[in-house]
Amino acid sequence: MKVKYDAEADILIFIFRDAFPANAISEPGGAIISYDENDEPVSIEFLNASKRQLLNPQDLTLTIAR
Repeated sequence: MKVKYDAEADILIFIFRDAFPANAISEPGGAIISYDENDEPVSIEFLNASKRQLLNPQDLTLTIAR
């Protein structure tokens, strides 16, 4: 999985797999979920991420819990 943040657009993106998205659904609250041709999720985008306090761009930390 990859995590990207576009500071200019203020979008936080979680990419689950490198696959071409065939469909995307905009959810309430500013989330966009992209699906492949088999309706499996490819990525989730959160719009206005810092404004919604999903992250602080100056203090990015990723913790992986098992």
